[in-house]
Amino acid sequence: MRKLYHTSLPYLMIFPNVFIYVVFILLPLVWVCYLSLTDYNVLSPGKWVGLENYTMMLADDIYLKAVRNTIFYWVGTTLPTMFLGLLIAVLLNSKIRGLAVFRAAVYLPGIMSSIAVALTWLWLLNPTQGPINHFLDWIGLPSLDWLQNMKAALPAVTVVGTWMGVGFAMIIYLSGLQGIPDHLYEAASIDGAAGVRKFVSITIPMLKPVTFFLFVTVTIRSFQVFDLVYVLTGGGPVNSTTTIVNEVFKAGFQEYRMGYASSLAISLLLITMLITLINYKFGSKQDA
Repeated sequence: MRKLYHTSLPYLMIFPNVFIYVVFILLPLVWVCYLSLTDYNVLSPGKWVGLENYTMMLADDIYLKAVRNTIFYWVGTTLPTMFLGLLIAVLLNSKIRGLAVFRAAVYLPGIMSSIAVALTWLWLLNPTQGPINHFLDWIGLPSLDWLQNMKAALPAVTVVGTWMGVGFAMIIYLSGLQGIPDHLYEAASIDGAAGVRKFVSITIPMLKPVTFFLFVTVTIRSFQVFDLVYVLTGGGPVNSTTTIVNEVFKAGFQEYRMGYASSLAISLLLITMLITLINYKFGSKQDA
């Protein structure tokens, strides 16, 4: 009886996690894959159409534009978020009194509701009442309707996304910096290494696992962006800010084409997996 208890206990301990993974992740994924191969909609039962949804998707100019917009948002938020997060983490990585207040201030946007953030920036970017345009007028520059200009709308949304993500990146990098042993820096100082040399030779290599985790996390969040775009621009003007998730929402919950929406969702999953795999392979080669 005791032997049975000891052999079954590990399986009992992991059962809740396995159950949650299977029921809430694996089975829905399989179901979405199946739906993507049908013309199912809310109003009528679907029939098998094979790869027709994917063919239609690749021929859809709006979808291709959504892919470009999503990639622009991903690049425009991921790189600045990680760079600024690391820079702020390095500046705040000390035991000076009062720095905790600055850390909390930087991290605050990351824990705010996306809707609250979007509404705040709607006011900031307002073409007539927003303080940003008032400042531009004050310094003699022309004001701009940021969210209704086809060239400015997507960069504006990207700036908001970066502003939300910097605090999270700062916290992750800060935890990584505080985990680097002090004796490495002391040994480098004895060898005559300056601050920049220590950062390049010690800090950056030691932060590689943190950077990989952060890159994957920020990538997933970037490709999942929906609420910011939905509140700030609704995907406009003329689809200039629409993303893949916005198109999934439109196809599934406004047009009720669940089969087509599922194919869009699968394409998003494949793109995210491809980017993560490339980053993993690149990181493995660097470590080797």
